[in-house]
Formats: sequence, structure tokens, C-alpha cells
Amino acid sequence: MNWTEKYRPQSLKGVVGNRAAKESLFRWAEGWKRGKPGKKAVILYGRAGVGKTTAAHALARDFGWEVIELNASDERNRERIQRIALTGAVNEVLSIDGEFISSKEGARRLIILDEADNLYEKAGDYGGKRAIIDAIKAARQPVILIANDYYALVKGNGAELKTLCQSIPFKKVAAHDIAKLLRTIARLEGIGGDLTVIDIIAGMCDGDVRSAINDLQSISHEKRLDKTMLSRIGYRDRVQEIFSGVRSILKARNMRIAIKEARQLDESPETLILWIDENVPLEYQNSDDRKRAYEFLSRASVFLGRTWRRQYYGLWRYAHELMTGGVAVAKMHEYRGFTQYNFPRWLRKMSASKYQRYMQMQIAQKMGSHMHCSGKKAFAMLPWMKKLFKNEDFAARMAASMELSENELSLLVDERAKDIYREGMELKKRDKQSVLFDFK
Repeated sequence: MNWTEKYRPQSLKGVVGNRAAKESLFRWAEGWKRGKPGKKAVILYGRAGVGKTTAAHALARDFGWEVIELNASDERNRERIQRIALTGAVNEVLSIDGEFISSKEGARRLIILDEADNLYEKAGDYGGKRAIIDAIKAARQPVILIANDYYALVKGNGAELKTLCQSIPFKKVAAHDIAKLLRTIARLEGIGGDLTVIDIIAGMCDGDVRSAINDLQSISHEKRLDKTMLSRIGYRDRVQEIFSGVRSILKARNMRIAIKEARQLDESPETLILWIDENVPLEYQNSDDRKRAYEFLSRASVFLGRTWRRQYYGLWRYAHELMTGGVAVAKMHEYRGFTQYNFPRWLRKMSASKYQRYMQMQIAQKMGSHMHCSGKKAFAMLPWMKKLFKNEDFAARMAASMELSENELSLLVDERAKDIYREGMELKKRDKQSVLFDFK
């Protein structure tokens, strides 16, 4: 059995990460429970694998709601949506026999439209947005729209969805939260061995809980983990897909095609701009073409900065269109030949150091708790702590007091980690109440 299904949370509290999003979703559902929802529908949006669909189903279980769900495999034309979504929303609930009955006779139902941003891309789907808007306006049942690309959903005649729906962003899940979940799964599955492999998987999955669970399952057949198994976990076809998508963007002859190709990649603007920045000078041989392309990238970067400073994600759209469509139309020449593209250097360096940075953050959190300061302040103290740890007695006492693992110690004391860890554990056993700075 697939572990993503086996360990799917049965309650909203069990969904990993995105605390603020879960609280907003729960408050919206509470409004429906009281009969006074602030908005009749919500849009859950964010990259794949961060828990949007799982959260929607968990919410339904928490409130005892049954679910009507349309997903990417359904026929997404106007008539289909009107028949299921609109009829279900207005006439309230379905009986066991499939007949719609009043909510006074039945329980409330949650209508979930998954992959809503893909609803309108196929032939015959052009009335879909209008049908959804009509359904929400007439709704007497809660409605959740789920999308990877928020702006694909609300663009054009979907703009009314922005005022009709409460929008709740789901962000990448923190590596330490994913690691905690993976350790729980490993314990339940009886998996042993080198459990630091779990931390590496959690750090490498880039906030995607689903892929992290799948990675753990793929290397757990022998019930023992080993770092050599990590070679089995590659980028799958993801990197090749990005290379192909970036090539389509840079080869595009008009803005509309470039933007469409970019949206199919399902990459955040912050990541996509790095790929385009890295490969523009490889694809665009003419210096004037490169100059114009980098002017568009510069403007896109400005909008990304404003997005984070103001926490207004409506600016993402401008950044996305400038870095894709703008760069595509910046060239005055057509480049027909094949060009070998590069993986972004910044991403490569960050990927290479991801595990080390994750371990540093783990140490900083323990230091912050011990020293009564924030993890951010503790992180800034790490270079000084490394100097202090040259004193082995001090290092052993601190390791015992902060409960540092051997792997965490290795970042502070290098080859002496094993001996200091052992000494620290012995100190802890001898006197749990020992004074931290006692150098007798």
C-alpha cells in the first residue's frame, strides 16, 4: 500500500506544517457550522505536495461532512459542473440513492474541486469558470477550490473568484516538520539503521511532503536505512522537465506561449527566475537580446522583492509574466540550434550544503532553547560556539546539556565528535544536575 495513503491524516491537526493556513481553514468551516460563513468558498493554493487536498478531506472528517469531489480526471465542462457542483450546492445534499435532498433531511456536504486551475485549459471547458462562480453564488454548502497556480485560476473571467472566495496560501513544509513525520512512519514500519537518512530526505524534498514519504518508502524495503541508499533517490524526471520547459520559454516567439509553458512547470517564480537567469546568456547569442532579456529579469526581480516585503502575492503575476513572456519577446533573433543548458549555480551550491544548513539550524534551535534566545540569534553565534568547543571538557558538558547528537557535534568539533559525544553521555549519566560551566 502506498504510504501517502496509509498515513494520510484523519484530522486537520495531523496535517504537517502550514499552521496559519490550517487555522484559517478551520475558522472558515466554523463559520459554516454556525450558519454564518464569511465567504461561501475558499481557494487553497500552493505548490504540489504541501497538503492542500489532504487538509480539505481532513476538514470534512473533523466536521462530519461528506464530500462531493471533482478532480482532474473528471469531465470539466460547464454542463458537468452545473449538474454536480451547482445542483449539489443549491439543493444541498445527496441521499444514498443519489437524489438531492434538503439539508434539513441530510448532513452537510463539502464540495471539493481539485486542480481547479486546470479546469479551463481543455477544449469544451471554457464555461467552467462561469459555472463555478454561479455555483458559489448560489451555494448553501461549503465549497473548496484547490489550485497549484492561483493566478491561472483567477485570471480572465475568473477574476470574480477573488471577491467570492477566501484565499488561503499553503507554503512549503519545513524540513524539520517533514523529518518528524518520516521518523514516526519509520517507527510504525519497524525501520532501523542510520536514521540520519531521514533528515537528508526531509532536507532534499524541497518542502514536498508527498515526495518525501514516497522517497522513504522507495528505500525501505529492507527495513534498514543506509546513506548509500540515497543514490536511488534522484531528481526522477523533474530536472529534465525543467530543462525542457525553460528551453520552450526561451525559444518561444510570443509572450502567450512562453507564459503558458512556464505555468505547466509548476515552479515558484523565485526558482524559475534562477533557471532563466542562468540560461539566457547560453541561448541568446546576440548581446542586445541578452541586454533586453536581463532588463525584463531585473524588473521581475523588483516585483518579487516587493511581494515579500509587502506580503502581497498579487504582485507575483507581474514578476512571472516579465521573467517568462518578457524575456521571450526580448530577443530580435531566432535561435534554432540546440543549446546545452545549465542547472542554476546558486541552486547547486545551496543543494550541496542543504544537509549541513539543516543540521546547523537544528543546533541553533537547541542552543536558543538552552540560552533563552531565538534560533536566529543562536545561529549567528555558531562560529563562536565552534571556537569554544575547542575546549573538550566544555564541549562535552554542552553536548550533554543541549542533548546534541553525534552528527550535530561533528559540525562543531570535526573528527573529535565521537569521543566528545561519548564523554558527554557519561557526564550526563553521572550527574544529571551537573553545573554547565564547572571546569573542575
